[in-house]
Amino acid sequence: MVGATLAGGEADRMEQLAATRYGESGAEAVREWRRMIADAASLDELDKLQRANAFFNRRLAFDDDGVIWEQPDYWATPLETLGRGAGDCEDFSIAKYMSLRALGIPAAKLRLIYVRAQIGGPQSRVSQAHMVVGYYPSPDAQPLVLDNLIGEVRAAARRPDLFPVFSFNSEGLWVGGASTSSADPTTRLSRWRSVLERMRQEGTP
Repeated sequence: MVGATLAGGEADRMEQLAATRYGESGAEAVREWRRMIADAASLDELDKLQRANAFFNRRLAFDDDGVIWEQPDYWATPLETLGRGAGDCEDFSIAKYMSLRALGIPAAKLRLIYVRAQIGGPQSRVSQAHMVVGYYPSPDAQPLVLDNLIGEVRAAARRPDLFPVFSFNSEGLWVGGASTSSADPTTRLSRWRSVLERMRQEGTP
């Protein structure tokens, strides 16, 4: 389980790896992540959402993959994102998703959601690809949305600027508003498969 990893010997290895790759600032970022997880462990699920969302929104700078990784589209592990101190929307979302899993929230309640985000207000026709985390209190509930664009965790009904395209987690992939998974996400999404493998190598399963 991720939570056990963040609290045990593997987490010490993660800090050492961060120090090797990114220096003391990287190791300290992982330590602060561990402290956030430990401090939030006893909270209820809604407070865990707020804590994880605020931690990454405050700590990370937003930047493009081309600047951070010199690649057009790279999905970073939480360790990589914390080490660089920056990420794009996928990196923010993956870090929040893994934190909530570490805090004991089951995968069935969480999804990474690809959306089209409307930019420039309600009358704008400009949109861009974007990723957020959705928390589903029950299978048929509308999700609460964790987003790096705003600080508040809001119900999806209060985010009319977001238009879902597809969503996924470690258990399935859903297209549009479908209620049943249509594919194995690790088969369909090579970047998700890659980041999961790198997390395992770093000590975050």
